[in-house]
Amino acid sequence: MTSGAIAGEHVERFRQAVARRMTREPLQHITGEAHFRALTLAVGPGVFVPRPETEGVVQFGIDALRATAVPEPIAVDLGSGSGAIAIAMDTEVPNALVYAVERSAEALPWTRRNVERYGGTVRLVEGDLADAFPELDGTVSVVVSNPPYVPDDAIPVDPEVRDHDPALALYGGPDGLDAVRALAETAWRLLVPGGALVIEHAEPQGAAVRDVLARRGFRSPETHQDLTGRDRTTTATR
Repeated sequence: MTSGAIAGEHVERFRQAVARRMTREPLQHITGEAHFRALTLAVGPGVFVPRPETEGVVQFGIDALRATAVPEPIAVDLGSGSGAIAIAMDTEVPNALVYAVERSAEALPWTRRNVERYGGTVRLVEGDLADAFPELDGTVSVVVSNPPYVPDDAIPVDPEVRDHDPALALYGGPDGLDAVRALAETAWRLLVPGGALVIEHAEPQGAAVRDVLARRGFRSPETHQDLTGRDRTTTATR
């Protein structure tokens, strides 16, 4: 092999990767990695690939944790998937105690792998966000969630999403808000008075999410745009 030449095995691996991508398999599945803030997360079939817009969502949770006067504020990630939100809070706010719950048997191995990669300090449990962490009732400073919020009949057009992201992480009932209603109840139970709730949702859902939170008793529900100018995050105070 001459200096600067590419090994044949590398050429073949590249060709195979291109062939897979041509079928619209997500690039993250081909490489086995997804980049999220300062993290490199392991992903693949069975787990939702974290999106760039969620980097902005978790910033609200990180800011709320940093503003807390408690020496070791508790944060909860409801429906953790790859662990992106929980691990970001854990690594960027070292004094926080971060808990995460995930119910998918297919996603959990990825969550555990990523938690272990970054030191395993996130307290991860298998379970449903609707009844998670009763032992933490009334002690949590921040709850963050990227729940399934696609309406059942709004099948995504992109094959990368439609054919490869797990349905459990995508679809949220007839109006897409079933999980939002459930996590609002859980967050109300978990949060201390004055605690912060942060929810990711689709662009048209801001008003409906604010209504769900206001009806439950949350104060000051407010919807925020992502970097593309789309409504993406709703925050509220317990």
